[in-house]
This record gives sequence, structure tokens and C-alpha cells, in this order.
Amino acid sequence: MQKNNKLVSGIICLTIVVIIFGGIGSQMGAANMLNTVMKTAHDLLLNTCFYLMAICVITGALGKLFVEFGVVDMLERILRPMMRPLFNLPGVASLGAVMTFLSDNPAIISLSKDKRFSSYFKKFQFISLTNFGTAFGMGLIVIIFMMGQGFFKEPLIGLFGAFVGCIVSTRLMQYFVLKAYPQYAVENAAEKTEAIAADEHEHEEEKGTFLRTLNSLLDGGKTGVETGLAIIPGVLVISTFVMILTFGASSDGTYTGAAYEGVEFLPWLAQKIDFIFKWLFGFTDPHLIAFPITALGAVGAALSLVPTYVLHGWADGNAIAVFTAIGMCWSGYLSTHTAMLDSLGYRELTSKAIISHTVGGICAALVAHWMFMLITWIF
Repeated sequence: MQKNNKLVSGIICLTIVVIIFGGIGSQMGAANMLNTVMKTAHDLLLNTCFYLMAICVITGALGKLFVEFGVVDMLERILRPMMRPLFNLPGVASLGAVMTFLSDNPAIISLSKDKRFSSYFKKFQFISLTNFGTAFGMGLIVIIFMMGQGFFKEPLIGLFGAFVGCIVSTRLMQYFVLKAYPQYAVENAAEKTEAIAADEHEHEEEKGTFLRTLNSLLDGGKTGVETGLAIIPGVLVISTFVMILTFGASSDGTYTGAAYEGVEFLPWLAQKIDFIFKWLFGFTDPHLIAFPITALGAVGAALSLVPTYVLHGWADGNAIAVFTAIGMCWSGYLSTHTAMLDSLGYRELTSKAIISHTVGGICAALVAHWMFMLITWIF
């Protein structure tokens, strides 16, 4: 029976691959399609992946430096008062927001493994950390990348949109969890322990400021390299495929096998419901819909689309604000939520987390769009 199932799934998989690439190849030509795939991936590796890796190294070093010298603790204290009224989470959850903003979604999991940290949460709050942490994942990288494209106020508007989307996603996830498991409202995520008061830097007195700074920068930079390497597969595989479905032929209307040529399937699809995206996100070009679609799987891959959008003049300030909001809030949650909930021990709640975060991301984009319109109208 198992062999038959594998045979059937193999036939289905092969059929889907033949249909997709057969359809693309029939329009572009098989040789041009293969050349475009390789050249696009190569250009993305050199001009996007290494650029993103450089950002990851710098932000990783900065984040580690902030941890070492207490900046993260200071930010956690500042943000703590808003956690309960906005997110219905204990104050220590703000530390998770800061850490994921400086690094990536899984940082919230390393925190949740700390019994002292998890003891502050009820079970329904603890589970919602998956949504809460994801909404801030790679936030610093996304904002710096957008600023590197020449936009400054728009990423900050997007940050506010992501903040609102996080509230929606976290609260909605808590609602779903309590509806399915009412007892989680009173059950603790872990046994209560003493309040977190231990000195995180227990050997500070043994090191001089110079060594602490140097070690922080080098260790953080090393983490950034690992993050940059982790981004590469998503960018090369997902972005290459999305770009082929997004962009068209060369300027003279022919296919030459050059990088960034394609069949314009996604814009054609978006044009059928163009009015929805114009109202929701304020998109002025159907090509832009590729960004949120790609961000579902990997925000690093989605960022690789932005320079091309800017080059062609498709991305305006509104689009950058929306990209920042939805890129931060979604942050590749389809590829991380299952693993994150599995590590927490609540895999059966994955579908609820995904639904909640889908709604949260759309709300983030909506808020960013209308906030940008309001600010533009005022100023």
C-alpha cells in the first residue's frame, strides 16, 4: 500500500512539474527558459543574497552589541507597560519582540525554552508567542534594506502597520486557542519560578569593555553570516520562480534567455481582480502583487524583488510602506509556523496560527496604506 501511495504521489508530482514548466517553456522556448532560470538565480546570488548577507552581518553584530551592553534590557523595560493592554501578554514578552526584530522569527523559540521566561505565561499566551514573534521577524533587516533603496519615512510607516498587524494576529490566535482549549486560560505554560533577576552577563567584571565589544561584534556577525546563508535557498528558488511568473519578455518583445524574463502570469492574474489590490494596498501596478505572495514563504526572497520594482518605476512610496508592513508581519510564516509550534509542543494548532497571521498581515498592509495616504494628504 505504501509503495502504491508513493507511486501515485510521484506521478502527480511529475505531472504538475511537466505542466508548469511545459507551459512556461512553450511560451519562452525550452532553451531560453533554462538560461533565464540560471542567469536570474546567478544574478540574485551575486547582487541580492550577498547584499542581504552583508545587512545580516551588520545587524547581527549590532544586535549582539545591544544585548551585551544592556540596550535590549532597556528597550524591554520601555516596552513592557504596553504589552498587557495591547497584546494581552506579560511584560517579559517585549524581550521576544526586540530579539526577533533584531534577528528572525525563531529567536522567540530560544527564549520560550527558558523556563524562567515561560513561567510568566498562561498556556494560551505562550502559544500565541509564535504569532507575536513572527510579526517582528527580520524587522531591522527589512527596514534597513528599504532605506537602502532610497526610502526613509515609508519603512517607518510600514513598521507601524506591522505593529498593528501583530496585535490582530496575536489576539486572534489567543481567541482561537481559548475557544478550542478553555482550560488554557488558567493553566501555566511552566511551573512558576523566581522572577528573572539573574545577571545575564555574569562574567562582565572579568572582561574589559574593548574585549566585550569585540566579542559581541564578531559573534553577532557570525550569526549574521548563518542567517544570510539560510536566506539563499529561499531567494534563489522562490524568487527565481516568482520572477519568471511576474516579468515579461525583453524590451523588443522577444525571449533571449536573459535574466529576469518571464511569462507575466501573476500580473495577468492580478489584473482580473485589480480593483481589490488597488483598494486594499493602493498598488498601482499588477507586478507588485508578487511581493506579498513571496513574503508568505520567505521575506528575504520577497526583498529581492524590490530593486527591480524600483528600477522599473513600479514601486512608489505607498508600495514600500505596504511591503515593509506585510514583509515584517508575514515574514515567511508559512515556512516557519509549523516548525515553531512543533518545537513548542502544539503542532495541532498550526492551522489556527496560519489563519490568524494571514489576517494580521492583511491588516498590517491596510494600515500602512491608509496611514501613508493620510500622511501624504497632511504634508
